[in-house]
Amino acid sequence: MKYFHFLLFLLPAWLFAQEPKATPGPFLLRGATLETVTQGRILADILIRDGVIAEVRSNIATPEGVTVIDCQGKTVYPGLIDAGTQIGLFEIGSIDVTQDFTEVGDVTPQMRALTAVNPHSAHIAINRMGGVTTVLTMPGSGVFSGQAALIHLYGYTHEAMFAGFEGLLMRFPSTARRGRRDNRSEEDVEKNRKKALERVEEVWKMAVEYHRLDSLHIAGMASAPAYHPEMRAMLPAVRRQAKVLIEVNRAEDILSAIEWVKAHNVDAVFTGVAEGWRVAAKIADAGIPVITGPVLALPTRDSDRYDMPYKNAGLMHQAGVKVAIRTFDTQSANSRNLPFHAGFAAAYGMGKEAALQAVTIAPATILGVDDQLGSIEQGKVANLVITDGDIFEPKTQIFHVFIEGWQMPNSSRQHRLYDEFLERNP
Repeated sequence: MKYFHFLLFLLPAWLFAQEPKATPGPFLLRGATLETVTQGRILADILIRDGVIAEVRSNIATPEGVTVIDCQGKTVYPGLIDAGTQIGLFEIGSIDVTQDFTEVGDVTPQMRALTAVNPHSAHIAINRMGGVTTVLTMPGSGVFSGQAALIHLYGYTHEAMFAGFEGLLMRFPSTARRGRRDNRSEEDVEKNRKKALERVEEVWKMAVEYHRLDSLHIAGMASAPAYHPEMRAMLPAVRRQAKVLIEVNRAEDILSAIEWVKAHNVDAVFTGVAEGWRVAAKIADAGIPVITGPVLALPTRDSDRYDMPYKNAGLMHQAGVKVAIRTFDTQSANSRNLPFHAGFAAAYGMGKEAALQAVTIAPATILGVDDQLGSIEQGKVANLVITDGDIFEPKTQIFHVFIEGWQMPNSSRQHRLYDEFLERNP
């Protein structure tokens, strides 16, 4: 009986701890300034119905049963896209069972981030309150470390959160040192790089051979190859049916990666690209899009200026590279800082328009979902953020967030803790 009373004692606290529910539409956003991204800044209304933007124009008549939200003096942005996080795969640093971004081995392409995502992660509500509605969540280690997945930051299952993109993550062999305590000689560094590149070639060659055997089977010319989960997971990438996200940062490694992509006819996206500014023209000539970041970082070399990480995205953009910006704040899952990463890039040469594109339509285009996400247009998914000012400014307040037409609760665990302790009793 005492356990029953204990549970009754805990029940009110348990109920208080539950996340507020999202509100379904339809909604009419009245009289807002719209940062459409693709069609400039306009003053108009937005009708949200069945999860999509049904209309964008002035003076929309109020349909029956629609919730009207007065947006006079407010700005509406498309939901921001962070194309590099571990949200949903990482919860608490000191508790291993809450971390699901790595697998045993260096070749685990069958590991799908989508199926590992925890839809009830506390990080999700915290980050969407920063205006981030969609993220690319990524596995964490290995040469071929798994399939990154684009997810919306709302949903009770990973299927409901899926935003339409999965891609193979590859970590290109690096000539960079692993930190200040890396005392390897130059010869050892080069030896390790060659060994890693040989491993990449070996795995890719196996995947190409598996593709050949599987193609013969499909054509009825041979029996099915033995089931090999790693090779089967790589088939879409080998067949150019899926993109390969290649993590590469050092300038010399970027040039090597460009040659590797050309040699293997890979549909590639470079991620990281911390020293992209050094070889921006080469990246542009290769036509390879880039997801770079974090912007708020230290220079990669002691001899570089302090602000090179801030300038990197802008210099690549000016060279003609398609650039998206990510936070890559993996262990703390602070995608909510994405507007400030983009803001620094804007201030250090990229410009506000290009920086806004780098966290909206550019990642959507790079990941092949620009027909659904990245701008305010009729027919697109209703991922929207309503603010009282420039979303890149720290003083700006976010009033409403919509994901797939659902109005998100204006609350998170951190908001509730703040309110709880702001006026605590002795």
